[in-house]
Amino acid sequence: MQHPATMRAMVFEESGQPLQLKRVPVPDPSPQQVLIKIHACGVCHTDLHIMDNELSQPKLPLILGHEIVGTVVQLGSQVSQFKSGDRVGVPWLGHTCGQCRYCRTGRENLCDYPRFTGYTLDGGYAEFTVANARYCFPIPDTYESAEAAPLLCAGLIGYRTYRMAGNEVKNLGIYGFGAAAHIIAQIAVYQGQRVFAFTRVGDLEAQQFARKLGVHWAGDSSEAPPEKLDAALIFAPLGALIPEALRHTNKGATVVSGGIHMSDITAFPYRLLWEERIIRSVANLTRQDGQEFFRLAPQVPVKTTIHRYPLNEANHALNDLRTGRFTGAAVLVE
Repeated sequence: MQHPATMRAMVFEESGQPLQLKRVPVPDPSPQQVLIKIHACGVCHTDLHIMDNELSQPKLPLILGHEIVGTVVQLGSQVSQFKSGDRVGVPWLGHTCGQCRYCRTGRENLCDYPRFTGYTLDGGYAEFTVANARYCFPIPDTYESAEAAPLLCAGLIGYRTYRMAGNEVKNLGIYGFGAAAHIIAQIAVYQGQRVFAFTRVGDLEAQQFARKLGVHWAGDSSEAPPEKLDAALIFAPLGALIPEALRHTNKGATVVSGGIHMSDITAFPYRLLWEERIIRSVANLTRQDGQEFFRLAPQVPVKTTIHRYPLNEANHALNDLRTGRFTGAAVLVE
């Protein structure tokens, strides 16, 4: 397939500044990469952390976006697992070294020399992108491209966060009911867990949204749930939620932070951690996470609630995400 020499892209040039719509060259794939015509790219809180310099080492200039769905239009010389015309998804983890002790022990998400889509590699706020074929996933036919986009981060990182909570969970708390939570709540309900959804204080719309997904209870993050939790997942980047969640857990419970950035955790008494409670974080994802998740999602089936924005309105989408103007996920579409 012939592709143009240049493309439109929303380019991040400086911290604190809005993205700029520019025409830039369409990248050429290296031997291990595929060139992808982008159909949709999700908008993530991580993009805001990059723009706000809370993740402070992006390549600049940078094309943000790591929830990419598109069609392969050109193959690198060493790519054999895809063919032209295949629809693929590109996640946050874009490269690992394969040599460090983490890569050698099945923990590539902790690689010492990683590269990340939309952070140290150009991402999907554009018409085309290149990606290492080893870190692309086939997208199930049951999903339209815009509906699939949030699965590439909110879904994948959410799924890893969910798995880290353990198997002996009856009552699951989810703090921060946004893109990741609305996906993971569906999986938890499907697997027979009772979900307790915690939203921003007074966000009745999000609470009603959570109830429609089958959660057992929904309320403010400042409230105590009607029953103790066996585990809690935290997707909001607020450190104060760690002790708040601990306060409402049973003995031996795990509290998992699924975000890449969080404000400082406030001081709390040791009694909240005692009785073998665990606090842990999630870093990135592995390809195995992606393979498991994309097998499971169509079985549930996971449905995403999305709000579409044209590419040139990326700044509008980011601002709406920052201010909580929608439930679900924002997606840039072609």
